Amino acid sequence: MSASAGTGVFVLSLMSIPICYLFNSLIYSNSCVTQLKKIKSMHLSAVYAVYTFLSVVNLIIGLEQDNIIDGFVTFYLKEADPHINTAHGHMISYWDGCVHYLIYLLMIAAITWGDSYRAIGLYWVGSFLMRAIVYILGNAVGKYGTHVSPLFLLHMLYISVSVWACFRTFSQPSTRDAQFPSIQEAERKCLLHRPLDLLFIIYLILAFAFCVFRGLVVLDCSSKWCQVYTQQYEPYLKDPSAYPKVQMLLSMLYSGPYYIITLYGLMVPGCEWMPDLTLVHSGALAQAQFTHIGASLHTRTPFSYRVPADSQPVFLLVNVLYALVPQALCYRCCSRPAFFLRPMPEKKTE
Repeated sequence: MSASAGTGVFVLSLMSIPICYLFNSLIYSNSCVTQLKKIKSMHLSAVYAVYTFLSVVNLIIGLEQDNIIDGFVTFYLKEADPHINTAHGHMISYWDGCVHYLIYLLMIAAITWGDSYRAIGLYWVGSFLMRAIVYILGNAVGKYGTHVSPLFLLHMLYISVSVWACFRTFSQPSTRDAQFPSIQEAERKCLLHRPLDLLFIIYLILAFAFCVFRGLVVLDCSSKWCQVYTQQYEPYLKDPSAYPKVQMLLSMLYSGPYYIITLYGLMVPGCEWMPDLTLVHSGALAQAQFTHIGASLHTRTPFSYRVPADSQPVFLLVNVLYALVPQALCYRCCSRPAFFLRPMPEKKTE
Protein backbone atom coordinates (compact mmCIF):
# COMPACT_ATOMS: atom_id res chain seq x y z
CA MET A 1 0.00 0.00 0.00
CA SER A 2 1.38 3.40 -0.94
CA ALA A 3 1.79 6.29 1.49
CA SER A 4 -1.02 8.30 -0.10
CA ALA A 5 -3.43 5.37 0.18
CA GLY A 6 -2.52 4.91 3.81
CA THR A 7 -3.13 8.59 4.48
CA GLY A 8 -6.56 8.31 2.86
CA VAL A 9 -7.50 5.37 5.10
CA PHE A 10 -6.36 7.31 8.16
CA VAL A 11 -8.44 10.39 7.21
CA LEU A 12 -11.45 8.19 6.47
CA SER A 13 -11.19 6.58 9.89
CA LEU A 14 -11.22 9.99 11.55
CA MET A 15 -14.56 10.73 9.89
CA SER A 16 -16.13 8.24 12.26
CA ILE A 17 -15.86 10.78 15.09
CA PRO A 18 -18.17 13.51 13.71
CA ILE A 19 -20.46 10.91 12.11
CA CYS A 20 -20.99 9.10 15.42
CA TYR A 21 -21.55 12.39 17.23
CA LEU A 22 -24.11 13.65 14.69
CA PHE A 23 -25.91 10.31 14.64
CA ASN A 24 -26.15 10.25 18.42
CA SER A 25 -27.42 13.85 18.51
CA LEU A 26 -30.02 13.05 15.88
CA ILE A 27 -31.38 10.06 17.78
CA TYR A 28 -31.20 11.17 21.40
CA SER A 29 -31.04 14.94 21.51
CA ASN A 30 -33.90 15.56 19.06
CA SER A 31 -36.34 13.26 17.37
CA CYS A 32 -36.12 12.60 13.64
CA VAL A 33 -39.49 14.24 13.17
CA THR A 34 -38.23 17.45 14.75
CA GLN A 35 -35.19 17.45 12.48
CA LEU A 36 -37.36 16.95 9.41
CA LYS A 37 -39.59 19.82 10.48
CA LYS A 38 -36.56 22.05 10.86
CA ILE A 39 -35.35 21.10 7.38
CA LYS A 40 -38.76 21.83 5.88
CA SER A 41 -38.90 25.14 7.72
CA MET A 42 -35.50 26.03 6.32
CA HIS A 43 -36.77 25.27 2.82
CA LEU A 44 -39.84 27.41 3.39
CA SER A 45 -37.74 30.26 4.75
CA ALA A 46 -35.56 30.08 1.66
CA VAL A 47 -38.63 30.28 -0.58
CA TYR A 48 -39.96 33.32 1.28
CA ALA A 49 -36.51 34.92 1.17
CA VAL A 50 -36.55 34.62 -2.63
CA TYR A 51 -40.08 36.04 -2.65
CA THR A 52 -38.95 39.09 -0.70
CA PHE A 53 -36.42 39.74 -3.45
CA LEU A 54 -39.13 39.40 -6.11
CA SER A 55 -41.44 41.70 -4.11
CA VAL A 56 -38.85 44.46 -4.14
CA VAL A 57 -38.42 43.92 -7.89
CA ASN A 58 -42.19 44.32 -8.32
CA LEU A 59 -42.10 47.53 -6.31
CA ILE A 60 -39.33 48.85 -8.57
CA ILE A 61 -41.47 47.93 -11.59
CA GLY A 62 -44.41 49.89 -10.20
CA LEU A 63 -42.29 52.92 -9.38
CA GLU A 64 -40.69 52.97 -12.82
CA GLN A 65 -44.10 52.64 -14.49
CA ASP A 66 -45.16 55.75 -12.61
CA ASN A 67 -41.96 57.53 -13.70
CA ILE A 68 -40.87 57.98 -10.09
CA ILE A 69 -37.60 56.23 -10.87
CA ASP A 70 -35.96 55.44 -14.20
CA GLY A 71 -33.38 53.10 -15.68
CA PHE A 72 -33.90 50.03 -13.48
CA VAL A 73 -36.26 47.70 -15.38
CA THR A 74 -36.79 49.51 -18.68
CA PHE A 75 -35.76 46.50 -20.75
CA TYR A 76 -38.02 44.18 -18.76
CA LEU A 77 -41.04 46.46 -19.24
CA LYS A 78 -40.48 46.35 -23.00
CA GLU A 79 -39.96 42.60 -23.26
CA ALA A 80 -42.25 41.29 -20.50
CA ASP A 81 -45.81 40.03 -20.86
CA PRO A 82 -48.14 42.90 -21.89
CA HIS A 83 -50.25 42.48 -18.76
CA ILE A 84 -47.54 44.09 -16.63
CA ASN A 85 -48.19 47.41 -18.39
CA THR A 86 -51.94 47.34 -17.76
CA ALA A 87 -53.55 49.09 -14.81
CA HIS A 88 -54.28 45.69 -13.25
CA GLY A 89 -50.65 44.58 -13.55
CA HIS A 90 -49.53 47.95 -12.23
CA MET A 91 -51.59 47.58 -9.03
CA ILE A 92 -50.41 43.99 -8.57
CA SER A 93 -46.82 45.26 -8.63
CA TYR A 94 -47.58 47.66 -5.78
CA TRP A 95 -49.46 45.02 -3.80
CA ASP A 96 -46.61 42.53 -4.12
CA GLY A 97 -44.00 45.14 -3.38
CA CYS A 98 -45.66 46.41 -0.22
CA VAL A 99 -48.16 44.00 1.35
CA HIS A 100 -46.66 40.68 0.27
CA TYR A 101 -43.19 41.94 1.14
CA LEU A 102 -44.29 42.68 4.71
CA ILE A 103 -46.06 39.31 4.96
CA TYR A 104 -42.95 37.43 3.84
CA LEU A 105 -40.81 39.22 6.41
CA LEU A 106 -43.30 38.39 9.17
CA MET A 107 -43.42 34.72 8.18
CA ILE A 108 -39.64 34.45 7.99
CA ALA A 109 -39.36 36.04 11.44
CA ALA A 110 -41.95 33.64 12.87
CA ILE A 111 -40.20 30.60 11.37
CA THR A 112 -36.81 31.81 12.66
CA TRP A 113 -38.12 32.34 16.20
CA GLY A 114 -40.09 29.09 16.22
CA ASP A 115 -43.47 30.83 16.41
CA SER A 116 -46.62 29.94 14.53
CA TYR A 117 -47.13 31.71 11.22
CA ARG A 118 -50.44 30.03 10.38
CA ALA A 119 -52.61 33.15 10.71
CA ILE A 120 -50.49 35.48 8.57
CA GLY A 121 -49.81 32.55 6.24
CA LEU A 122 -53.51 31.91 5.62
CA TYR A 123 -53.99 35.61 4.88
CA TRP A 124 -51.22 35.34 2.29
CA VAL A 125 -52.79 32.17 0.84
CA GLY A 126 -56.02 34.04 0.10
CA SER A 127 -54.18 36.99 -1.40
CA PHE A 128 -51.93 34.81 -3.53
CA LEU A 129 -54.74 32.58 -4.83
CA MET A 130 -56.84 35.56 -5.89
CA ARG A 131 -53.88 37.14 -7.65
CA ALA A 132 -52.83 33.93 -9.41
CA ILE A 133 -56.30 32.84 -10.58
CA VAL A 134 -57.21 36.26 -11.97
CA TYR A 135 -53.81 36.50 -13.69
CA ILE A 136 -54.03 33.09 -15.38
CA LEU A 137 -57.67 33.27 -16.45
CA GLY A 138 -57.42 36.93 -17.42
CA ASN A 139 -54.47 36.19 -19.67
CA ALA A 140 -56.33 33.25 -21.21
CA VAL A 141 -59.61 35.00 -22.09
CA GLY A 142 -58.56 38.66 -22.37
CA LYS A 143 -57.10 40.58 -25.27
CA TYR A 144 -53.58 39.53 -24.23
CA GLY A 145 -54.33 35.82 -24.56
CA THR A 146 -52.23 35.52 -27.70
CA HIS A 147 -49.23 37.35 -26.23
CA VAL A 148 -47.69 34.58 -24.13
CA SER A 149 -43.91 34.81 -23.75
CA PRO A 150 -41.42 32.42 -22.09
CA LEU A 151 -41.69 34.61 -18.99
CA PHE A 152 -45.21 33.25 -18.54
CA LEU A 153 -43.72 29.78 -18.03
CA LEU A 154 -41.36 31.22 -15.42
CA HIS A 155 -44.37 32.75 -13.69
CA MET A 156 -46.06 29.33 -13.69
CA LEU A 157 -43.03 27.95 -11.85
CA TYR A 158 -43.49 30.69 -9.25
CA ILE A 159 -47.15 29.71 -8.92
CA SER A 160 -46.29 26.01 -8.53
CA VAL A 161 -43.82 26.70 -5.71
CA SER A 162 -46.34 29.04 -4.07
CA VAL A 163 -49.00 26.32 -4.14
CA TRP A 164 -46.57 24.04 -2.28
CA ALA A 165 -46.07 26.84 0.28
CA CYS A 166 -49.86 27.13 0.62
CA PHE A 167 -50.14 23.45 1.54
CA ARG A 168 -47.31 23.85 4.04
CA THR A 169 -49.19 26.73 5.62
CA PHE A 170 -52.40 24.73 5.92
CA SER A 171 -50.47 21.91 7.59
CA GLN A 172 -49.43 24.16 10.47
CA PRO A 173 -51.28 23.34 13.72
CA SER A 174 -53.80 25.82 15.00
CA THR A 175 -52.84 27.69 18.17
CA ARG A 176 -56.31 28.90 19.18
CA ASP A 177 -57.40 28.06 22.67
CA ALA A 178 -60.05 29.20 25.11
CA GLN A 179 -61.16 28.21 28.55
CA PHE A 180 -64.19 25.94 28.85
CA PRO A 181 -66.23 28.47 30.90
CA SER A 182 -65.62 31.24 28.34
CA ILE A 183 -66.78 28.96 25.51
CA GLN A 184 -69.96 28.08 27.37
CA GLU A 185 -70.63 31.73 28.16
CA ALA A 186 -70.14 32.76 24.52
CA GLU A 187 -72.44 30.01 23.26
CA ARG A 188 -75.24 31.00 25.64
CA LYS A 189 -75.46 34.51 24.13
CA CYS A 190 -78.15 34.85 21.51
CA LEU A 191 -77.65 36.99 18.44
CA LEU A 192 -79.45 39.99 19.96
CA HIS A 193 -76.89 40.02 22.77
CA ARG A 194 -74.06 40.08 20.21
CA PRO A 195 -74.66 43.40 18.44
CA LEU A 196 -71.34 43.33 16.57
CA ASP A 197 -72.13 39.93 15.08
CA LEU A 198 -75.57 41.23 14.14
CA LEU A 199 -73.96 44.07 12.20
CA PHE A 200 -71.70 41.59 10.46
CA ILE A 201 -74.72 39.51 9.46
CA ILE A 202 -76.37 42.56 7.93
CA TYR A 203 -73.16 43.31 6.04
CA LEU A 204 -72.90 39.71 4.78
CA ILE A 205 -76.40 39.87 3.31
CA LEU A 206 -75.64 43.15 1.54
CA ALA A 207 -72.22 41.90 0.38
CA PHE A 208 -73.78 38.76 -1.06
CA ALA A 209 -76.25 40.83 -3.05
CA PHE A 210 -73.47 43.19 -4.20
CA CYS A 211 -71.11 40.45 -5.43
CA VAL A 212 -73.93 38.65 -7.27
CA PHE A 213 -75.03 41.95 -8.83
CA ARG A 214 -71.53 42.72 -10.13
CA GLY A 215 -71.26 39.18 -11.43
CA LEU A 216 -74.42 39.70 -13.44
CA VAL A 217 -73.05 43.00 -14.74
CA VAL A 218 -69.94 41.39 -16.25
CA LEU A 219 -72.15 38.65 -17.72
CA ASP A 220 -73.90 41.37 -19.78
CA CYS A 221 -77.19 41.26 -17.92
CA SER A 222 -79.80 43.23 -19.86
CA SER A 223 -81.35 44.75 -16.74
CA LYS A 224 -81.56 48.53 -16.74
CA TRP A 225 -79.97 48.68 -13.27
CA CYS A 226 -76.92 46.77 -14.53
CA GLN A 227 -76.52 49.04 -17.52
CA VAL A 228 -76.85 52.22 -15.46
CA TYR A 229 -74.38 50.93 -12.87
CA THR A 230 -71.83 50.08 -15.56
CA GLN A 231 -72.12 53.45 -17.26
CA GLN A 232 -72.19 55.69 -14.20
CA TYR A 233 -70.20 53.91 -11.49
CA GLU A 234 -67.95 51.08 -12.75
CA PRO A 235 -67.29 51.18 -16.49
CA TYR A 236 -64.00 49.42 -15.74
CA LEU A 237 -65.96 46.17 -15.47
CA LYS A 238 -66.17 46.21 -19.29
CA ASP A 239 -62.43 46.67 -19.80
CA PRO A 240 -61.26 44.38 -22.65
CA SER A 241 -58.30 43.11 -20.62
CA ALA A 242 -60.85 40.78 -18.93
CA TYR A 243 -59.15 41.01 -15.52
CA PRO A 244 -62.11 42.81 -13.87
CA LYS A 245 -64.54 40.38 -15.48
CA VAL A 246 -62.68 37.34 -14.16
CA GLN A 247 -62.37 38.96 -10.74
CA MET A 248 -66.10 39.66 -10.47
CA LEU A 249 -66.98 36.14 -11.59
CA LEU A 250 -64.63 34.69 -8.96
CA SER A 251 -66.26 36.94 -6.39
CA MET A 252 -69.74 35.76 -7.35
CA LEU A 253 -68.85 32.06 -7.51
CA TYR A 254 -66.69 31.88 -4.39
CA SER A 255 -67.36 34.92 -2.21
CA GLY A 256 -71.12 34.42 -2.64
CA PRO A 257 -71.12 30.93 -1.07
CA TYR A 258 -68.62 32.18 1.53
CA TYR A 259 -71.10 34.81 2.74
CA ILE A 260 -73.81 32.18 3.17
CA ILE A 261 -71.47 29.84 5.04
CA THR A 262 -70.26 32.69 7.25
CA LEU A 263 -73.86 33.63 8.07
CA TYR A 264 -74.31 30.09 9.37
CA GLY A 265 -71.05 30.28 11.33
CA LEU A 266 -72.07 33.50 13.09
CA MET A 267 -75.43 32.09 14.14
CA VAL A 268 -74.51 28.52 15.10
CA PRO A 269 -71.79 28.02 17.75
CA GLY A 270 -68.97 25.53 17.41
CA CYS A 271 -67.92 26.24 13.79
CA GLU A 272 -64.20 25.86 14.34
CA TRP A 273 -63.39 26.55 10.68
CA MET A 274 -64.62 30.15 10.88
CA PRO A 275 -61.33 31.88 11.85
CA ASP A 276 -59.33 30.11 9.14
CA LEU A 277 -62.00 30.74 6.51
CA THR A 278 -62.22 34.44 7.31
CA LEU A 279 -58.42 34.76 7.16
CA VAL A 280 -58.24 33.29 3.66
CA HIS A 281 -61.21 35.29 2.38
CA SER A 282 -60.12 38.60 3.90
CA GLY A 283 -56.70 38.23 2.27
CA ALA A 284 -58.27 37.43 -1.09
CA LEU A 285 -60.76 40.30 -0.91
CA ALA A 286 -58.15 42.81 0.23
CA GLN A 287 -55.97 41.98 -2.77
CA ALA A 288 -58.92 41.99 -5.16
CA GLN A 289 -60.38 45.30 -3.97
CA PHE A 290 -57.02 47.08 -3.85
CA THR A 291 -56.35 46.03 -7.43
CA HIS A 292 -59.87 46.80 -8.61
CA ILE A 293 -60.12 50.24 -7.00
CA GLY A 294 -56.66 51.27 -8.16
CA ALA A 295 -57.14 50.02 -11.71
CA SER A 296 -60.57 51.67 -12.00
CA LEU A 297 -59.00 55.07 -11.31
CA HIS A 298 -55.55 54.61 -12.86
CA THR A 299 -54.44 56.62 -15.87
CA ARG A 300 -53.31 53.43 -17.63
CA THR A 301 -56.96 52.45 -17.91
CA PRO A 302 -58.53 53.95 -21.07
CA PHE A 303 -60.53 57.05 -20.23
CA SER A 304 -63.82 55.51 -21.34
CA TYR A 305 -63.43 52.72 -18.75
CA ARG A 306 -62.44 54.91 -15.79
CA VAL A 307 -64.85 55.87 -13.03
CA PRO A 308 -66.51 59.23 -13.85
CA ALA A 309 -65.36 62.04 -11.58
CA ASP A 310 -68.84 62.78 -10.18
CA SER A 311 -69.33 59.09 -9.26
CA GLN A 312 -65.99 58.59 -7.54
CA PRO A 313 -67.19 59.35 -3.96
CA VAL A 314 -69.93 56.71 -4.16
CA PHE A 315 -67.60 54.26 -5.89
CA LEU A 316 -64.91 54.68 -3.24
CA LEU A 317 -67.34 54.51 -0.31
CA VAL A 318 -68.95 51.27 -1.47
CA ASN A 319 -65.76 49.51 -2.52
CA VAL A 320 -63.69 50.56 0.49
CA LEU A 321 -66.41 49.37 2.88
CA TYR A 322 -66.70 46.16 0.90
CA ALA A 323 -62.96 45.63 1.46
CA LEU A 324 -62.60 46.79 5.08
CA VAL A 325 -65.53 45.09 6.82
CA PRO A 326 -64.18 41.57 6.07
CA GLN A 327 -60.92 42.60 7.74
CA ALA A 328 -62.88 43.59 10.85
CA LEU A 329 -64.82 40.32 10.73
CA CYS A 330 -61.57 38.39 10.45
CA TYR A 331 -60.12 40.25 13.43
CA ARG A 332 -63.24 39.49 15.48
CA CYS A 333 -63.12 35.77 14.66
CA CYS A 334 -59.39 35.42 15.38
CA SER A 335 -59.16 37.62 18.48
CA ARG A 336 -62.29 36.26 20.18
CA PRO A 337 -62.75 32.71 18.89
CA ALA A 338 -64.62 31.32 21.93
CA PHE A 339 -67.99 31.26 20.12
CA PHE A 340 -66.50 29.17 17.30
CA LEU A 341 -64.71 26.59 19.47
CA ARG A 342 -66.28 23.38 20.66
CA PRO A 343 -66.32 22.92 24.43
CA MET A 344 -63.89 20.33 25.69
CA PRO A 345 -64.35 19.99 29.46
CA GLU A 346 -61.28 19.12 31.47
CA LYS A 347 -61.00 15.57 32.69
CA LYS A 348 -61.65 15.19 36.39
CA THR A 349 -58.73 13.80 38.31
CA GLU A 350 -59.44 11.75 41.41
